[in-house]
Amino acid sequence: MSKTGLILEGGGMRGLYTAGVLDRLMEASIPVDGMVTVSAGALFGINFASAQHGRALRYNKTYIKDKRYMSLRSLLTTGNLINKNFAYYTIPYKLDAFDEKAFKASSIDFYAAVTNMHNGQAEYRRITDPFDQMEILRASGSLPIVSRPVELEGKLYLDGGVADSIPYRKAKALGYAKRIVILTRPLTFKKTPSPSFLIDRWYKDYPQFRRTLKNRYRNYNQTVEHITEDEAEGEAFVFRPSQALAIKRLERDKTKLQSMYDLGVEDADHRLDQLRMYLQKTN
Repeated sequence: MSKTGLILEGGGMRGLYTAGVLDRLMEASIPVDGMVTVSAGALFGINFASAQHGRALRYNKTYIKDKRYMSLRSLLTTGNLINKNFAYYTIPYKLDAFDEKAFKASSIDFYAAVTNMHNGQAEYRRITDPFDQMEILRASGSLPIVSRPVELEGKLYLDGGVADSIPYRKAKALGYAKRIVILTRPLTFKKTPSPSFLIDRWYKDYPQFRRTLKNRYRNYNQTVEHITEDEAEGEAFVFRPSQALAIKRLERDKTKLQSMYDLGVEDADHRLDQLRMYLQKTN
């Protein structure tokens, strides 16, 4: 029997589009066998595996303007714009508890991509115990420049999206014949190069990571083309924003966060019947 995989792009607060799609899929009881995620796709998408409808939107709207969550002060004092202790430990442990018991009871295999700073390559870590593996999730979502590297087993890691912004090929390699992809950019979007001078200065001691970061735009655009080709052949089912909303990667406007989430819900709702037909088709 064909396995169904969810592939989730990152994109910071644009990931609330993904959260909206996932909440609608949860309501519709769409079954999946695994999730291959990166960055915000991992941090928001894990709530699908724990069946916590609405949690990603709720805690972001509640704390997005809280200086303990994201602030210049945190960046200057800790090296992390998104505060490590508050965002990754206080919120999921105490303030808006993540249901680890439900996650473990789920049959969903969950993978989060991270980027190894020493060789510039993506690694895909299977998450089985989110609280014990919180640093992997934090590494996956630690954006360059505004985050300190995260140490895992003596090596340094940053945002998985640097090496693999959309872990689609990994999902294919893992054997997911049915692939549901959730992108956070409209069809017309093309990524452009990041400023080389800033990358060279910031990561002068990590040449492989620098090279990967500079080529990120090219790899991203090629992956989107590959996904679009598979979509046209009926080999993938893709959700992407049906309209371009003005929202920043680190957006703090609650109205814009809600709008991005609502768009995800609406887009998913309009295409649920098509998705069911895709999942019912035999390969």
